[in-house]
Amino acid sequence: MRILNAGVTGDTTAGGLRRLPPLLHRHIAVLLVELGINDAFRGVPVPQIKANLQEIIDRTRERYPAVRIVIAGMQLPHYSSGDYVTAFGAMYVELAQRNHAELVPFLLEGVVGNPQLNLPDLIHPNASGQKILATNVWPALESALKKARRS
Repeated sequence: MRILNAGVTGDTTAGGLRRLPPLLHRHIAVLLVELGINDAFRGVPVPQIKANLQEIIDRTRERYPAVRIVIAGMQLPHYSSGDYVTAFGAMYVELAQRNHAELVPFLLEGVVGNPQLNLPDLIHPNASGQKILATNVWPALESALKKARRS
């Protein structure tokens, strides 16, 4: 199995959706989706973020029906209270349930807010923080990979 990192720093779900068609020319056994936080920072309505993520999943499944999906969830800081924050966090759980996908509840768990684990911008993980992200993702990714091998 080959791994392709199609991520683009700062991208949105709309950008991910636009970049998807050429990626679908490669066989995809496992799709790990981690998008949405930049949409939230731009104030994109949660239903639109969710629709874009669902469209990415749907288009991938249309081309590769046996694809295994892993959704890496994000969370907004709790100092931003309200319905948007709650809906945003719940969106990833709902998408995972709807699509029978593996879920990483919060990709940045154990890293967010820790200056020792982030670049000077305190937003993006440094090398040490990336190791924790890998640990956060691995159980869900491993499960999806095992299921993909059995398919």
